[in-house]
Amino acid sequence: MNHAEASRLLDNFRAGKTSREKVLRAFQAAPVADLGFAKVDTHRALRKHFPEVIFGAGKTPAQVVKIAIKLLEHGQPVLATRVSADHARALKKKFKLAVHHPLARCVTIEKKSSPRRAGFIAVVCAGTSDLPVAEEAAVTAEIMGNRVERVHDVGVAGLHRMLAKLELLQRANVLVVVAGMEGALPSVVAGLVAKPVIAVPTSIGYGASFGGIAALLAMLNSCASGVTVVNIDNGFGAGYAASQINVLASQK
Repeated sequence: MNHAEASRLLDNFRAGKTSREKVLRAFQAAPVADLGFAKVDTHRALRKHFPEVIFGAGKTPAQVVKIAIKLLEHGQPVLATRVSADHARALKKKFKLAVHHPLARCVTIEKKSSPRRAGFIAVVCAGTSDLPVAEEAAVTAEIMGNRVERVHDVGVAGLHRMLAKLELLQRANVLVVVAGMEGALPSVVAGLVAKPVIAVPTSIGYGASFGGIAALLAMLNSCASGVTVVNIDNGFGAGYAASQINVLASQK
């Protein structure tokens, strides 16, 4: 059950179109669908306004498909992250509406598109090598009902590229800023905008970047105010958090 279904059920009860017993049965239904290998949280959309997300890495294509079937049976959209080509083929074969986002390593399935909220999220990445993580954030934010503006390849090695987009960045309700190497871009952006900045360190860089740890530490030690940091390569987490912030901004 999701928030819209719960609201509709209560509205129908209030209008005399649904019995008390039906409402109670709906809310008493077990919130977990046990598939043996996975226990799908079918009430997460009711609590979080978005259903459980499928993390594809480590799962077989058949397992991912079965979880997606269960989510769709409950009328919920599907977001599968970190999918392989095999995962994508299996999902597209089973579901005509499945959309593969190869750069983001995601698959989305929506029976109908969510209406877009007012305002937008800016997803900014320092270099082309950071695009997979940035796109994971963008795809996550979009399926959660947000408009996303992408700003690519504006790292601090050529600061004029980012400054050319400054007016756009300052209009965003929240910004996701993705960078590897020394991870300096989120600090620069946060010093120029009055909105929350979610920094995403990537594992891109030479040996002393230690697989993204250097960028992570740089972002955690940012002297710019308003920077929050997620884990290395966690575009999904950044896109999800940005969506939650944008919901609050859109409610004004």
